[in-house]
Amino acid sequence: VICLALLIFCLIERQTRLAIAPQTTLDGLYVGRPAKPTGRLIFEALARLRLIPATAHEPPGIPQPPPLQARLLALLGVDPTRPR
Repeated sequence: VICLALLIFCLIERQTRLAIAPQTTLDGLYVGRPAKPTGRLIFEALARLRLIPATAHEPPGIPQPPPLQARLLALLGVDPTRPR
């Protein structure tokens, strides 16, 4: 289980770094200055996201995320209106 968790952690970090290339830092990840996107910083930034569960008539969704979270979701290829 730990290996699987570390694999997911590393894949998210890798995907984000590849998506921002050739830049190496991302604004807003670290308080007051740009920072390299590490798995820890990415998960901390996404920790406050909310998911609205599906109902009989509505699919699940993520309410309008703040700019940093929206950018991270876009970099990771996640559509907030259609979470999987």
